[in-house]
Amino acid sequence: MIAMVRRVGISILAIAGVLYLCDYLSVAIPIPKSRQALGSFVIQPTYAIGLKNKKVEYDYDVPPETVVCVQSWLPHLGYSPCWYVARHLRPIIEE
Repeated sequence: MIAMVRRVGISILAIAGVLYLCDYLSVAIPIPKSRQALGSFVIQPTYAIGLKNKKVEYDYDVPPETVVCVQSWLPHLGYSPCWYVARHLRPIIEE
């Protein structure tokens, strides 16, 4: 039984490693050549400032920022995937 659990664990790790490697190669070697490896989005951050009376004040007067992202399933090269950034265009930063 322990040997079977060990094999399943090693298999899951091997599949995850192959998935990560293939995803990285899709970024490093774009096929077709015209495919962009990096993308960008403009996000509008919002600051949530806690007040003494336990209420929260939201500050929207923050200039928009351009965020670079990678066109892949997983994060690579220090960038978040574009599918993740596209779902978080209005992040709330708590202070």
